[in-house]
Amino acid sequence: MKKLSLISLAIIALSFLSCKDTVKQTEPEVVTVDNTETKTYEIAVPEVEFNDPNVEAIFNQYLQVEAALVNTNATKTAEEAAKLEKHLKEMNAEETVQTAVSAMAASDDIAVQRQNFETLSSAMESMLQGALKSGTLYKQYCPMAFNNKGAYWISSSKDILNPYFGDKMLKCGRVDAEIN
Repeated sequence: MKKLSLISLAIIALSFLSCKDTVKQTEPEVVTVDNTETKTYEIAVPEVEFNDPNVEAIFNQYLQVEAALVNTNATKTAEEAAKLEKHLKEMNAEETVQTAVSAMAASDDIAVQRQNFETLSSAMESMLQGALKSGTLYKQYCPMAFNNKGAYWISSSKDILNPYFGDKMLKCGRVDAEIN
Protein backbone atom coordinates (compact mmCIF):
# COMPACT_ATOMS: atom_id res chain seq x y z
CA MET A 1 0.00 0.00 0.00
CA LYS A 2 2.91 2.27 0.82
CA LYS A 3 4.37 1.55 -2.61
CA LEU A 4 1.06 2.31 -4.31
CA SER A 5 0.77 5.67 -2.50
CA LEU A 6 4.34 6.54 -3.43
CA ILE A 7 3.71 5.66 -7.09
CA SER A 8 0.46 7.67 -7.12
CA LEU A 9 2.21 10.65 -5.57
CA ALA A 10 5.01 10.39 -8.15
CA ILE A 11 2.48 10.27 -10.99
CA ILE A 12 0.63 13.31 -9.65
CA ALA A 13 3.88 15.25 -9.23
CA LEU A 14 5.01 14.27 -12.72
CA SER A 15 1.62 15.31 -14.14
CA PHE A 16 1.88 18.68 -12.48
CA LEU A 17 5.35 19.30 -13.80
CA SER A 18 4.56 18.16 -17.34
CA CYS A 19 1.40 20.29 -17.56
CA LYS A 20 3.20 23.38 -16.43
CA ASP A 21 3.04 26.05 -19.16
CA THR A 22 6.45 26.03 -20.77
CA VAL A 23 5.51 28.52 -23.49
CA LYS A 24 6.00 32.11 -22.49
CA GLN A 25 2.69 33.94 -22.62
CA THR A 26 2.91 37.14 -24.61
CA GLU A 27 0.46 39.82 -25.59
CA PRO A 28 -1.15 39.19 -28.96
CA GLU A 29 0.48 41.11 -31.78
CA VAL A 30 -1.61 44.02 -33.03
CA VAL A 31 -1.35 44.54 -36.77
CA THR A 32 -2.67 47.74 -38.29
CA VAL A 33 -3.85 47.50 -41.88
CA ASP A 34 -4.09 50.68 -43.92
CA ASN A 35 -7.17 50.26 -46.05
CA THR A 36 -7.61 53.93 -46.84
CA GLU A 37 -5.80 53.45 -50.13
CA THR A 38 -8.31 52.57 -52.81
CA LYS A 39 -7.47 50.64 -55.92
CA THR A 40 -7.82 52.59 -59.13
CA TYR A 41 -9.01 50.68 -62.17
CA GLU A 42 -8.06 51.79 -65.65
CA ILE A 43 -9.92 51.18 -68.87
CA ALA A 44 -7.84 49.71 -71.69
CA VAL A 45 -7.00 51.98 -74.61
CA PRO A 46 -8.97 50.65 -77.56
CA GLU A 47 -7.07 48.92 -80.32
CA VAL A 48 -9.48 50.10 -82.97
CA GLU A 49 -9.36 52.47 -85.88
CA PHE A 50 -12.30 54.79 -86.52
CA ASN A 51 -13.65 56.15 -89.80
CA ASP A 52 -14.40 59.52 -88.18
CA PRO A 53 -11.97 61.27 -85.81
CA ASN A 54 -14.93 63.00 -84.08
CA VAL A 55 -16.49 59.65 -83.17
CA GLU A 56 -13.07 58.49 -81.97
CA ALA A 57 -12.75 61.55 -79.71
CA ILE A 58 -16.25 61.01 -78.32
CA PHE A 59 -15.63 57.31 -77.68
CA ASN A 60 -12.29 57.95 -75.98
CA GLN A 61 -13.97 60.51 -73.70
CA TYR A 62 -16.81 58.04 -73.07
CA LEU A 63 -14.16 55.61 -71.80
CA GLN A 64 -12.92 58.27 -69.36
CA VAL A 65 -16.45 58.66 -67.98
CA GLU A 66 -16.74 54.88 -67.75
CA ALA A 67 -13.42 54.63 -65.87
CA ALA A 68 -14.57 57.25 -63.34
CA LEU A 69 -17.77 55.27 -62.75
CA VAL A 70 -15.83 52.00 -62.39
CA ASN A 71 -13.76 53.74 -59.72
CA THR A 72 -16.93 55.12 -58.08
CA ASN A 73 -15.58 58.64 -58.26
CA ALA A 74 -18.47 61.09 -58.65
CA THR A 75 -16.24 64.16 -58.89
CA LYS A 76 -14.12 62.66 -61.67
CA THR A 77 -17.24 61.40 -63.43
CA ALA A 78 -18.68 64.92 -63.46
CA GLU A 79 -15.40 66.35 -64.81
CA GLU A 80 -15.12 63.76 -67.58
CA ALA A 81 -18.82 64.09 -68.45
CA ALA A 82 -18.36 67.86 -68.86
CA LYS A 83 -15.57 67.21 -71.39
CA LEU A 84 -17.76 64.70 -73.22
CA GLU A 85 -20.62 67.19 -73.25
CA LYS A 86 -18.48 69.62 -75.27
CA HIS A 87 -17.66 66.94 -77.87
CA LEU A 88 -21.32 65.95 -78.18
CA LYS A 89 -22.44 69.56 -78.68
CA GLU A 90 -19.82 70.02 -81.41
CA MET A 91 -21.23 66.96 -83.20
CA ASN A 92 -24.86 68.02 -82.66
CA ALA A 93 -25.63 64.73 -80.93
CA GLU A 94 -29.20 63.78 -80.04
CA GLU A 95 -30.80 65.93 -77.38
CA THR A 96 -31.51 62.95 -75.06
CA VAL A 97 -27.80 62.07 -74.99
CA GLN A 98 -26.76 65.64 -74.39
CA THR A 99 -29.31 65.90 -71.57
CA ALA A 100 -28.03 62.68 -69.96
CA VAL A 101 -24.38 63.78 -70.16
CA SER A 102 -25.31 67.24 -68.89
CA ALA A 103 -27.04 65.65 -65.89
CA MET A 104 -23.92 63.56 -65.21
CA ALA A 105 -21.70 66.65 -65.35
CA ALA A 106 -23.98 68.61 -63.03
CA SER A 107 -24.39 65.90 -60.41
CA ASP A 108 -22.20 64.76 -57.54
CA ASP A 109 -24.44 61.74 -56.92
CA ILE A 110 -22.89 58.57 -58.36
CA ALA A 111 -26.33 56.89 -58.57
CA VAL A 112 -27.67 59.71 -60.76
CA GLN A 113 -24.53 59.57 -62.90
CA ARG A 114 -24.86 55.80 -63.35
CA GLN A 115 -28.53 56.11 -64.31
CA ASN A 116 -27.64 58.63 -67.02
CA PHE A 117 -24.71 56.51 -68.16
CA GLU A 118 -27.22 53.92 -69.34
CA THR A 119 -28.75 56.46 -71.76
CA LEU A 120 -25.29 57.53 -72.89
CA SER A 121 -24.23 53.91 -73.51
CA SER A 122 -27.29 53.24 -75.63
CA ALA A 123 -26.54 56.29 -77.77
CA MET A 124 -22.86 55.33 -77.96
CA GLU A 125 -23.77 51.93 -79.38
CA SER A 126 -25.81 53.59 -82.14
CA MET A 127 -23.01 56.05 -82.86
CA LEU A 128 -20.46 53.23 -83.18
CA GLN A 129 -22.44 51.21 -85.73
CA GLY A 130 -20.40 51.38 -88.94
CA ALA A 131 -17.87 53.78 -87.38
CA LEU A 132 -14.97 51.32 -87.05
CA LYS A 133 -12.37 50.78 -89.76
CA SER A 134 -10.72 47.97 -87.84
CA GLY A 135 -10.68 46.37 -84.41
CA THR A 136 -13.39 45.26 -82.02
CA LEU A 137 -15.30 46.87 -79.18
CA TYR A 138 -17.51 44.96 -76.75
CA LYS A 139 -21.09 45.51 -75.72
CA GLN A 140 -21.25 44.31 -72.13
CA TYR A 141 -24.22 43.64 -69.90
CA CYS A 142 -24.82 43.62 -66.15
CA PRO A 143 -28.05 41.76 -65.31
CA MET A 144 -28.14 43.13 -61.75
CA ALA A 145 -27.95 46.85 -62.54
CA PHE A 146 -30.91 48.98 -61.47
CA ASN A 147 -32.62 46.40 -59.26
CA ASN A 148 -32.12 43.53 -61.71
CA LYS A 149 -33.47 45.47 -64.69
CA GLY A 150 -30.03 45.17 -66.28
CA ALA A 151 -27.96 47.65 -68.27
CA TYR A 152 -25.43 47.72 -71.09
CA TRP A 153 -22.18 49.59 -71.67
CA ILE A 154 -19.49 49.61 -74.35
CA SER A 155 -15.99 48.46 -73.49
CA SER A 156 -12.66 48.46 -75.27
CA SER A 157 -11.76 45.10 -73.68
CA LYS A 158 -13.38 41.71 -73.10
CA ASP A 159 -12.50 42.10 -69.41
CA ILE A 160 -15.48 43.12 -67.28
CA LEU A 161 -15.09 46.30 -65.25
CA ASN A 162 -18.64 47.18 -64.24
CA PRO A 163 -19.43 50.93 -64.26
CA TYR A 164 -22.84 50.38 -62.67
CA PHE A 165 -21.46 48.86 -59.45
CA GLY A 166 -17.77 49.79 -59.41
CA ASP A 167 -15.71 47.84 -56.89
CA LYS A 168 -18.84 46.53 -55.12
CA MET A 169 -19.35 44.07 -57.98
CA LEU A 170 -16.54 44.90 -60.35
CA LYS A 171 -16.64 41.69 -62.38
CA CYS A 172 -20.44 41.38 -62.59
CA GLY A 173 -21.40 41.19 -66.23
CA ARG A 174 -20.77 39.50 -69.52
CA VAL A 175 -19.84 40.31 -73.09
CA ASP A 176 -23.14 40.40 -74.94
CA ALA A 177 -21.96 41.35 -78.43
CA GLU A 178 -18.97 42.53 -80.44
CA ILE A 179 -18.97 45.74 -82.41
CA ASN A 180 -16.76 45.54 -85.51
